[in-house]
Formats: sequence, C-alpha cells, structure tokens
Amino acid sequence: MVNIVPLRSEDDLVSAAMHGDEAAFDALVGPLIEPGFKLAAVILRDREEARDAVQEACMLAWRRLSQLRGEAQLRPWFLTVVANQCRSKRRARWWSELRLPLIHEPRDHAHEDWDSHLDLDRELRGLPIRQRAALFLFYYADLPLAEVAKILKLSPQAAKSLVHRAVVSRRLSMVEVTQ
Repeated sequence: MVNIVPLRSEDDLVSAAMHGDEAAFDALVGPLIEPGFKLAAVILRDREEARDAVQEACMLAWRRLSQLRGEAQLRPWFLTVVANQCRSKRRARWWSELRLPLIHEPRDHAHEDWDSHLDLDRELRGLPIRQRAALFLFYYADLPLAEVAKILKLSPQAAKSLVHRAVVSRRLSMVEVTQ
C-alpha cells in the first residue's frame, strides 16, 4: 500500500517530519535527492561515493531535522548537509586509497559532442573542489549566489568571486589549448 501525503506547506511537512512522519520527510527530501547526488558527484568525482554520500546525508538530515530553523529553506540546508558529507568522505579517504584515473571503455560514438564532453569533464576536473562545486550550484543547479554561499559556507561576495575566478581560469585554459 502506498502512503499518499496530502498537499501541505513545507512548514507543515517539516513539523510532521520532526515528529517522526517518514512520509512527510520523504515528501520534503525526495525532490532534493537528484540535485544532492549531482552535487556529490561533482565534488567526489565518483558515482558510487556520491551515492553513499547522499544516502548518509539523508540519514543525517533525518536525525538533524530539528536543526532546520524556520527561516532556513530546506534545499540549501539539505545541499549543505550533502556538501559537508562529501567533505568528510574526502578527508577520510585521502590516505586510505590510491586514486587512479578511470579507464573509459569505448562508447558508441554516435553522439558528435562526445569529444567536447570529455573536454568539459577534463576542464572541470582541473578546478579546485570549491570552484567546481560553486560552478555546479550556480550554473547547473541554477541556485542564486546567496544559496551557493550558504551551501559552501561563504559570504555572497566570496561565492560570486569564486564563480568568477573559476570561469576566468577555464577560459584562460581553453585559450591556451587553442593556441
């Protein structure tokens, strides 16, 4: 039997989830799983690690839902939990594993933009983690700079500067490649 949650405001759902209503929590966090996974994949550069990080972030969010304040929006709060979990995973694993580049299996070259996609991946991998995350949140997740700043624990001006520096550095890198 499927639990159907009637349409309620985010505040009502948060309140219900804080009182143990799993369906309300699922209704709140469910739409945020995909953006959380994409953010984790950008930060960790490993799909399996990203899945683990999002799953652990969901468990943390469930336990720490009481930390969500009335003025805080759920999306930046949850993405912050995901980003923090990714940071923890990166700190914990740096010494325990040797990271080798992924060996790409031959793919179907029917898509003409495959080569340009590889170039984009290479360019993004060349960025520091914070710049890569800022670019993802601002351009791909289409979050305003104020939310990017909250998620990355920066001031709005620092977030704007981080995005700008990332874009400029990639432009310079692309110019060097074409010359």
